[in-house]
Amino acid sequence: MPYVLSPVKNYAHLNKVSAKLGNDLVVQTPFGDSGHTTFFIKTEADYKKYAKEIEAEKECKVMKRINCRGAAMEACVTRNGTIVAPLMTELVGFKELTPYKGGWCGNEIYADAFTPSIRAKARKYAQLFGDQLRKEGYKGYFELDFLIDQDNGAIYLGELNPRITGASSITNHAVFAMSDAPLHLFHIMEWMGQPYELNVNALNRRWAREENIDSWGQMVIKHTDDNIRRVTEAPRSGIWRMRPDGSIYFWRMDTHRRYVENDNEAFFLRITRVGDWLYEGADIGILVMRGRMMTDEFQLLERSKKWLNAIKAQYKSTAPGDQRKGPQALEIGGFKMM
Repeated sequence: MPYVLSPVKNYAHLNKVSAKLGNDLVVQTPFGDSGHTTFFIKTEADYKKYAKEIEAEKECKVMKRINCRGAAMEACVTRNGTIVAPLMTELVGFKELTPYKGGWCGNEIYADAFTPSIRAKARKYAQLFGDQLRKEGYKGYFELDFLIDQDNGAIYLGELNPRITGASSITNHAVFAMSDAPLHLFHIMEWMGQPYELNVNALNRRWAREENIDSWGQMVIKHTDDNIRRVTEAPRSGIWRMRPDGSIYFWRMDTHRRYVENDNEAFFLRITRVGDWLYEGADIGILVMRGRMMTDEFQLLERSKKWLNAIKAQYKSTAPGDQRKGPQALEIGGFKMM
């Protein structure tokens, strides 16, 4: 992405250092958490909202803002070459899911995510990136975030995560991985130094075929209200079912999301438990379902919203110091799922 690295003293200074990028900007400070330190700035009023955080840093990344969609691709650097998994969409900035405008809030994996040319280009870029990492002594798992320009199809690097990520469960449990071997297994073999032979190009071709990719999506629930509450009731981890009226009920305990068999079922992994505190940005849980979570226009499906509302309704909480008997409904105005 076209960018500059610079300290930022004030709004006038921001415009000066980013003159070649225009006036519609994205500013990032270091060490952010899923959009927490990503700021969209078009006017001085926008800047003033985040001035204290921006000006406190020794250096910021100032980027040109484009009309983009987020995508993610996981890969593994092996002695035989770079293994590349299919391109996933990213859920980003949904107010129902995250308090952060640029915050990541989930993924989808399905056969025709993006156009064939974009998928092929992303695979090529990830393979080249991994091959270069290998030359520099890196081995094992990594993930690339891509920003895809909707106006011209250009693909930009968002960031490199040299590790297992929040999207790894989707990648490693998909049909393409289960029919060969999960990507994480190659990571383990590299670090254990186990001898093996592998035709990386043949594997990558198999994993790129549409017939080898099933459809899954995940959302990570975050508390987005600017308040603090203590949880008095929380839903169990396991498989839940939805009734025709949109309410849900616990079906059975399970630890593997592949046991979700129907469209009216979802796997919920609880993170926030009874007795925990909720605060803005706190992780509540992970919801995994078969099929799509967004439309082709990258808007949440009504089905996704129904599941979000139903999971939120399972939580009860009280405000600090509230001595009234009985739980109160948890007020999660919007939250993020990874």
